[in-house]
Amino acid sequence: MTAPAREIELLGIPMAASNGRIDIYSGVSRMAGKVWGSLHRAATPSKTVVAVVHPASNFLGHYLLAPLARRGVDAVGLTTRYIGNDSTLLMENCVLDIGAAIAFLRDRGYERIVLVGNSGGGGLTALYQSQAESPSITHTPAGDPPDLTGATLPPVDALVELMAHPGRAIVFTEWLDPAIVDEHDPTRRDPDLDMFDPRNGPPYSPEFLARYRAAQVARNRRITAWVREKLAELAKDPDGVQDLPFTVHGTGADPRFTDLTIEPSDREAGTMWGPAAHANLMPASLAHFSSLRSWLSQWSIDESNCDGPLHLARTSVPTLVMYGTADQVCFPSHAQSLYDAVPHDDKKLLGVERGTHYLSGQPELMDQVTDTILSWLESTGVRA
Repeated sequence: MTAPAREIELLGIPMAASNGRIDIYSGVSRMAGKVWGSLHRAATPSKTVVAVVHPASNFLGHYLLAPLARRGVDAVGLTTRYIGNDSTLLMENCVLDIGAAIAFLRDRGYERIVLVGNSGGGGLTALYQSQAESPSITHTPAGDPPDLTGATLPPVDALVELMAHPGRAIVFTEWLDPAIVDEHDPTRRDPDLDMFDPRNGPPYSPEFLARYRAAQVARNRRITAWVREKLAELAKDPDGVQDLPFTVHGTGADPRFTDLTIEPSDREAGTMWGPAAHANLMPASLAHFSSLRSWLSQWSIDESNCDGPLHLARTSVPTLVMYGTADQVCFPSHAQSLYDAVPHDDKKLLGVERGTHYLSGQPELMDQVTDTILSWLESTGVRA
């Protein structure tokens, strides 16, 4: 039985300082010094709050918020300082922003806080709880602050990995187009590594896939090496600019998008942005714009700190992993890797039949996911 939500409150959460660099375009946002959340209150007072987060997406209107409040649990859609623009995003600053939000909610009197990582929030919430329980990261991959070992990072009471992937650098590398041979011209392509060349498939042979996956990692590493070279050049003038923007072409080329025989599921061919051949190059899809420092923190397969399984293995709280069987973004193997990494037995892995990535147009599944989360919290004792 559900009840109307009591009210919605916009939360202005004081933002922790990071490294002094300007990495937010908007002067209004910088001067406000806040990250934002939307609190959906239950009709009766709740001592438990569920907070949903992503590194850059706007979750102020997340689909879980109203259903949770109607069922008697307060819910918060969180943002980070990078809402809507991840071109200069540092994962370590996102951890600071979550820490500020969790401390804010503790000060509000919530006794139990559940952190939900949806989509790219999966790896981030794992990183957060890892650093909250056993802080170990003293700087970004570029050597900059923040030092998370000295930050205020209150641990949460439970984690939910919802239609989540293991981390932005991991999934980005799985999507990176290895056929691009000129970083400045995406039309120059290696036909032997082109998943969009019908001579290669779909379906794709095991031999092609092995070469393809290796070439994706190799391209990621070439970009990282170039980034390191550019940063070393900039460092020669300590009074000059210490970061630069650049473009990455071809970021939507996972063979699973077009070959449904790879990791079979209920998904349709394509991506959230339409056909893979279009999403691969369109500006509005994943990770086409980055700064040098952001690349190392966010997209470098070897240097990013945001490795979900690595950090989940350092956590101790109850963990629920849910995946959609029709998800075109986060695949069952992603969920399995997150689940397998949890080092204790207070964990659960569940598939949402026919569930797409954001359950768009699937209100009955939104209710099902909400009920499942609350039932699981009751079974673990997190929600009394």
